[in-house]
Amino acid sequence: MTSLNDIRSTFLDYFGEKDHEVVKSAPLVPRNDPTLMFVNSGMVPFKNLFTGVETRDYTRAASCQKCVRAGGKHNDLDNVGYTARHHTFFEMLGNFSFGDYFKENAIPLAWNLITKEFGLPKDKLYVTVYHTDDEAADLWKKVAGLPDERIIRIATNDNFWMMGPTGPCGPSSEIFYDHGPEIWGGPPGSPEEDGDRFIEIWNLVFMQYEQFEDESRKPLPKPSIDTGMGLERIGATLGGSHDNYSTDVFRDLIEASAHATGVDPYGDQNVHHRVIADHLRSTSFLIADGVLPSNEGRGYVLRRIMRRAMRHAHLLGAQDPVMHRLVPTLVRQMGQAYPELTQAQRMVEETLLAEETRFKQTLDRGLSLLDAEVEALEEGEPLPGAAAFKLYDTYGFPLDLTQDALRERGRDVDTAGFDAAMAEQKAKARAAWAGSGEQADDSVWFDIAERAGSTEFLGYDTEAAEGQIVALVSNGAELERVEAGAPVEVVLNQTPFYAEAGGQVGDTGMLRTETGVVEITDCRKTAGVYRHIGTVREGVIARGTPAELEVDHTRRTAIRANHSATHLLHEALRHALGDHVAQRGSLNAADRLRFDFSHNKAMTAEELSRVQTEVNAYIRQNAPVETRIMTPDDARALGAQALFGEKYGDEVRVVSMGTQAKSGKGATGDTYSIELCGGTHVRQTGDIGVFVTLGESASASGVRRIEALTGPAAQAYLAEQEATLSQVAGTLKAQRSEVVERIKALLDERRQLQAEVAELRKQLAMGGGGGAEAATEDLAGVAFLGQVLNGVSGKDLRGLIDEQKARLKSGAVVLIADTGGKAAIAAGVTDDLTDRVSAVDLVRTAAEAMGGKGGGGRPDMAQGGGPDVTRADAALDAVRAAIAKG
Repeated sequence: MTSLNDIRSTFLDYFGEKDHEVVKSAPLVPRNDPTLMFVNSGMVPFKNLFTGVETRDYTRAASCQKCVRAGGKHNDLDNVGYTARHHTFFEMLGNFSFGDYFKENAIPLAWNLITKEFGLPKDKLYVTVYHTDDEAADLWKKVAGLPDERIIRIATNDNFWMMGPTGPCGPSSEIFYDHGPEIWGGPPGSPEEDGDRFIEIWNLVFMQYEQFEDESRKPLPKPSIDTGMGLERIGATLGGSHDNYSTDVFRDLIEASAHATGVDPYGDQNVHHRVIADHLRSTSFLIADGVLPSNEGRGYVLRRIMRRAMRHAHLLGAQDPVMHRLVPTLVRQMGQAYPELTQAQRMVEETLLAEETRFKQTLDRGLSLLDAEVEALEEGEPLPGAAAFKLYDTYGFPLDLTQDALRERGRDVDTAGFDAAMAEQKAKARAAWAGSGEQADDSVWFDIAERAGSTEFLGYDTEAAEGQIVALVSNGAELERVEAGAPVEVVLNQTPFYAEAGGQVGDTGMLRTETGVVEITDCRKTAGVYRHIGTVREGVIARGTPAELEVDHTRRTAIRANHSATHLLHEALRHALGDHVAQRGSLNAADRLRFDFSHNKAMTAEELSRVQTEVNAYIRQNAPVETRIMTPDDARALGAQALFGEKYGDEVRVVSMGTQAKSGKGATGDTYSIELCGGTHVRQTGDIGVFVTLGESASASGVRRIEALTGPAAQAYLAEQEATLSQVAGTLKAQRSEVVERIKALLDERRQLQAEVAELRKQLAMGGGGGAEAATEDLAGVAFLGQVLNGVSGKDLRGLIDEQKARLKSGAVVLIADTGGKAAIAAGVTDDLTDRVSAVDLVRTAAEAMGGKGGGGRPDMAQGGGPDVTRADAALDAVRAAIAKG
């Protein structure tokens, strides 16, 4: 049994039969330990169970945990490929007891597995115990029958495990395998212990104490068990080797590398193949777990690993990208145990290809610079720090990559000079920032960013995580602690909270520490740091302490749905209106979405309906929403739409969703929507639920705006519309399908009745309220009719003027309508008199007499108004005087 897949299955099945909960591997990015860059041991996902912070519905578990050691204090990167057992990625088998069983069960479980299930010969096995742990030593004698000389007591911390300066701790017991005298090395504790003869294959930790700040200890009420067995190491041992690279997974990957490069897999250049095989595993699993290459944080570590492997491919003579071609071999070997690797295969391949393509463009120039710098050095002289920094700053060579290249030449790097050059660049960046027009108050955030680095965003993959508080700001001042009731802005080393950007609003939620609680009401980003804005609700918050962060799940879910719907809406608008459509602003909030786009006229109802139908069709398609990292130029060449107003760096996130028939659109092929976007999105388009437009309107010149709803908000809106329609149908005593026709008929009837009423009112008004018409006067030879009317609207006056002019045949008419305290005035003059009398002058005269002014029209017809209709009679008298005066 030398297949790693078989060993993994045997281990998990064995403990599953012993009533252990078989727990699948946690992601490589830890959610419960902000001090770790990556999960680096099997117990990390269970940390809170050991400390009592968390409880689960089981008290014993077994797992095979993915682990990476390539950054921070657990960094094996420099040794990978050059030793038999160092890796950046490895799998850790482990069984755990959370206050259930202890040494008396853990030791028999381990011994039976390795001797009976795995079949390792007992005479090849040694164990170590902490020098005062008589209980463990006695159990090994009893259970395994080991003699004293093969139970080695160790007095150092190698056999005493501590979670930290305080907290759970206890002795450990390690199981070693003897590979035989033909291999150099001595047993643990001997001067030759670093040799390869005696290899540790399993470590059993007995958590039985709690340590306090004064270094005193007391027994835990419920001792626990934490074990760790490296899958690669036990695989090599069962295969009769002390070299992990002899296992089946590594053999296949090394041979795939050899096939891709045409270089003997086991010849003089074997170390290059080993580096490529190891780094392929770590990079692929990190990408599958949501880490993407970048220039900071975990993404930077990923990039370092990728570029280190790519340099080794270059040393093998590879002219074209190699890494992505090896991914199918890895997926065949490990995809069944880790389905996330299979699901992310396409993304892994694309990310590796894009990164290696970019890196190869600068690799030759960078190595040429390195060669030139080295040639100018004296024998053994280290590379100047300034030169190493230039490689980093100009060509993207991390310091450790330069050190790795120089190690093969027997040289080192002046790291102090490198640090000085880095500090000088930061000072220049700060000066440039200070002169960029940013507010002076924002300098506190630059100080924090310079000291603590940028915040790492975890929120693409999780809504809950732990972070370390690196700064507290209240009322513009940085503080060590903030108490209940005070406003606060919290900065952490990592966060699942999204900071407002690209039209997406900032997240809200809760931040909790052991001493206090903060309600987060917004999240913003300045100078690369995420500002968690809120109020301390309970206790006190202190800098330097760990915090649990939890995003408001319901709100984030709604925001994600609205943001993804915006992408579908953008593409649907382009299909309906044309390729000129481009985003001109957006809002992706929890309760709604708003999308502004370039278009020079209002959309028709048919166009809006078509857009809504198309968006919902792609929602129902339930296609995966995929994210890739590439350069802006590569993204645009792929057909990605850029977000209006966004600034893009050297790399962008490209979000694609939906599939359509081949449309002749070139590289986009069958992808429906593809955009540059840094926001959070649904995993499948179906998660959006439903999309409903609320309306379309003008936003600015040449810019239209659509407002819409998705998910529960859209469903609530549709339910409200349904209820309204049912209510209307009930009022009309009609079927819902008949409502529109019934309303049309009622409106036609209403218009007819309104016309009849208006005519009757005019007739009644012109009859003076009693049926008699007003008398015509003769003013200096001009026939004049003036009248104040009740029950007539201002818009009726023009028709009445025309009627009276026709009746008079020659003359002038002024009518004033009472419109609720104000006056509407109209004047008309027959054509034969317009050279003597102007209707405009008559309206203005009447308006001024009622305290108003103005009015306009033509000499034969004019209209105006007055603020006080009680002075209407005086207004008519003024008109009479003006006509009589001539």
